Amino acid sequence: SEEVRRILLSKYPDIPKGRVDLIVENTVREMIGYGRLDLIVSDPNLEEIMVIGTGKPVYVYHRKHGMLKTNVKFSRDDEIMVIIEKIGREVGRRIDQQTPLLDARLPDGSRVNATIPPVSLDGPTITIRKFREDPLTVVDLVNFKTMSPDLSAFLWLAVDGLGVKPANILVSGGTASGKTTTLNTLVGFIPERERVISIEDTAELQLPLEHWVRFETRPPNIEGRGEITMDDLMKNALRMRPDRIIVGEVRGPEARTMFTAMNTGHDGCMGTIHANTAHETITRLINPPCDVPEIMIPALDLIIMQARIYHRRKGLIRRITEVAEVVGMEGGKPQLSRIYRYDPKLDETVETGVPSHLRNAIAEYAGMTGEEIREEIERRKTVIEYLRIKNMRSIHQVHDLIQEYYTDSYRVLERIAEEMRIKEVI
Repeated sequence: SEEVRRILLSKYPDIPKGRVDLIVENTVREMIGYGRLDLIVSDPNLEEIMVIGTGKPVYVYHRKHGMLKTNVKFSRDDEIMVIIEKIGREVGRRIDQQTPLLDARLPDGSRVNATIPPVSLDGPTITIRKFREDPLTVVDLVNFKTMSPDLSAFLWLAVDGLGVKPANILVSGGTASGKTTTLNTLVGFIPERERVISIEDTAELQLPLEHWVRFETRPPNIEGRGEITMDDLMKNALRMRPDRIIVGEVRGPEARTMFTAMNTGHDGCMGTIHANTAHETITRLINPPCDVPEIMIPALDLIIMQARIYHRRKGLIRRITEVAEVVGMEGGKPQLSRIYRYDPKLDETVETGVPSHLRNAIAEYAGMTGEEIREEIERRKTVIEYLRIKNMRSIHQVHDLIQEYYTDSYRVLERIAEEMRIKEVI
């Protein structure tokens, strides 16, 4: 910026200082930023930025206020193309009339999709899904009421499985329902001693784990060669002695490989999938392109349904609307049991009263009674409530206390009791 300022003043020394600052700022944005989108992209409160064509306003999705129309417009195709071509150079991808689609990850981790004519009829489009530098944690999701304290403690137990029966879990829901955020929260419950391998189409997961190997797919080159698919990476991961395999989005042949792994002793697998109900999730899994044999489905323990719903007072909100267990086969069909449901009157996810098969299985594997398991869930709920009350919401604060709990739960609970002046915590 100083070099731009120097050149500008050497040629036009009489320009007022305020105008010099404005020209320098705009020039730098055009040269090294994203032009007119630069200020919008840098706003931490935005989740998505949508350029929908020439002569149309740019739309954004705000974390608090939802979809908003901005006063930014592009009057010519080439203004948008300059930004798209800059993005293409940054990510090493080509976009032209032969390959008019671009899907990639920006250097800061944000996801970007761009299209150009002839596939986008109203001019070039850009959609940027912002990467959150400070990822949401279980404390945030409980504060936002995405999940209840009771459910968060149960899911913590399900992921950990007391070290003897970690659950296989799919987070299911529609687009922008918060599936990846919830998955990232669940992965945060994994004990630090375990080896985790994640497989994603576009890397989005943010884990505080040290023993974490990340894989990302690769599209084919211009000649149609060199593609590395989710299934390729899934098969490779199975050769790497993983304790956990995390699949960013299950949508193709990798589903069958994943369920084969689940059925051969790889417990604790997790991922997301697009579906609107728990039953629809099963339907998607057993039909093309996933093609998971129905007999393999019972290896899945939990389906967590998440949705973006409209609340008459709060506007658009994200909620876990259902938690269902796969409880076996009947008549050759997988059977589901709903153990949590969303109550719109309470605006909370509550237990249905149906006994949890997973909770009973963990108790059996751990040699504990049902009452002892319920007490363990209450203790974990106390830890989460403590994090909330103390406003310890960062990914590292949450991770550190959870890992300390695994090491010495009684010491953690005693400290909480002392700090919060609660006598009967343990």
